[in-house]
Amino acid sequence: MGNYGCQLMAEPMTRVLMRRPGNSLLNADPQKWHYNSLFNAEKALQQYDEFASLIETSGAEIVWIDEASEELADAMFTRDASLVTKAGAIPLRMGKPLRTPEPALHKRAYEKAGIPVLGELTGDAKVEGGDIIWLDESTLIVGLGFRSNREGVEQLNQLLNPHGVTVLGFDMPYWTGEEACLHLMSVISPLTETKYLVHPPLIPAALWTLLKQRGIEMVVAPADEFEASFGLNLNVLPTSPDHCIMIDGFPKTKSVMEESGTKVTVFEGEALCMACEGGPTCLTNPIVRIAK
Repeated sequence: MGNYGCQLMAEPMTRVLMRRPGNSLLNADPQKWHYNSLFNAEKALQQYDEFASLIETSGAEIVWIDEASEELADAMFTRDASLVTKAGAIPLRMGKPLRTPEPALHKRAYEKAGIPVLGELTGDAKVEGGDIIWLDESTLIVGLGFRSNREGVEQLNQLLNPHGVTVLGFDMPYWTGEEACLHLMSVISPLTETKYLVHPPLIPAALWTLLKQRGIEMVVAPADEFEASFGLNLNVLPTSPDHCIMIDGFPKTKSVMEESGTKVTVFEGEALCMACEGGPTCLTNPIVRIAK
């Protein structure tokens, strides 16, 4: 294996798929892409570069999607369009129609990087990577909302059951509606494999029960900062256990993480992340995480 395989959430990230935005943001229509009033394309590009430098500093190798896709403004959010497992990569199917071409970009990037493609979702199946959490290396959790559906879970089971992985789906709430993006990872962010930053009011009750049964430690994020950040105070990226990157401006969330033993690095992300509804987790698709 070596250069691919990621069935964990917080172990050291040593290889990651990313796509640097450029004209895709400079030409983006904020209304079309559901970007809010904080959107500033030039500033967003600067903030992306700062974020990418933090990933490089962490020691992770970045595999860049270098195809020109100037119309795909959301393609910088590489987490959503594919899933990497020990058995190979799986291009997914997007719940946001504007993002439909993205899985094909990922497939070509994996083939170029020498990573085998295990299979693809087809037909009516929909799964976005922001709805996916590895509870452990043999259990994959999928949030079922407006971006991911049961047919997607069924097809993932068909692909992954032969490799010892069970995929479980949990219904997500309506929250602020179809146009907004409430992914499972909007309300749960692993800090280690057994400690999660959470916003309990929007976590499916059956999933909450499962997490408690598994002994997951819950670090509750302040609700007022969840509202103020459009949920992005929870969008924290572990580069290794208890070492996370988050957007700046949410000191209470940062504090509760630090009190739980997590080291936090921040970057300015209001024009990039808060404006475009995707944080540091969304901007990265880990290709390799291996337990030490």
